[in-house]
Amino acid sequence: MAEGKRDIISGYRAYLMLEMGLSPNTREAYWHDLEKLLTFLREEGIEPLAVTLDDLHRFTWALKDVGISMRSVARILSGVRAFYHFLVLDEYLEKDPTRLLQAPKIGHRLPTVLTVEEVDRIIASVDMTEREGLRNRTIIEILYSCGLRVSEACDLRVSDLNLPESYLRVKGKGGKERLVPLSPRAVRELKLWLVDREQIKAREGEEDYVFLTYTRGRHLSRITVFHFIKLQAQAAGITKTISPHTFRHTFATHLLEGGASLHAIQAMLGHEDISTTELYTHLDQRALRQEILAHHPRNLRRPE
Repeated sequence: MAEGKRDIISGYRAYLMLEMGLSPNTREAYWHDLEKLLTFLREEGIEPLAVTLDDLHRFTWALKDVGISMRSVARILSGVRAFYHFLVLDEYLEKDPTRLLQAPKIGHRLPTVLTVEEVDRIIASVDMTEREGLRNRTIIEILYSCGLRVSEACDLRVSDLNLPESYLRVKGKGGKERLVPLSPRAVRELKLWLVDREQIKAREGEEDYVFLTYTRGRHLSRITVFHFIKLQAQAAGITKTISPHTFRHTFATHLLEGGASLHAIQAMLGHEDISTTELYTHLDQRALRQEILAHHPRNLRRPE
């Protein structure tokens, strides 16, 4: 889409106006939604005409990971579908990669949660002979132990860490700060990583970031974290569809199952509204129902 990119874009704008009959405001909304996909594909090094369903799924999870609501994600995907429908109509593509792309359900959809054993399997599957092994293992441990958003982990600074007192300072949405305790294991991983990190020559302005790239000395992007976590889950034999945000959901669910109050979990996650945190009570009730079905005498099969 290098040479003919301008023709495709102008053709798509005409398609939105003439064939779909959209108002100027709606056309601009569709165009801005498409720009989000194009930015994602640029960061991933993928040509728009070569996009696959798997690429679109990763794009969807990336939108969720930055906190975009399900309703907004559904709207963005609607714009993406319109674009690829146009590419097929104008014979730039033979097949529409969005044909099997499903919009996220709007409402209280229960997020994927890992078991402790699955988390440990993912962490254990990290290849520590690889240069990025220690860094990647530390990030996964931080996501799970602290319940951070992936953007919060990527933006974490060395000056935010207080390892002697076992806590870190997180700058969340809206610039709000919160203190999150560190587990002994998370402290150990961070100490090991900070020693290894000294080998990296950070770029100017990047010196204080905790997680850096080895090649460019810049702080990690959300897309990079998303990508290696997906690979790590596959290496661990996890069949669930997971993203960095899965570890945040798992953190909250395990806290609730361990007896933590909703208000404590709300403080740890940085939720402004307790109703957001209350989602995890649905998860806990689901687990309780499974326990009842498995162990209540009324549900036990008796010999005939």
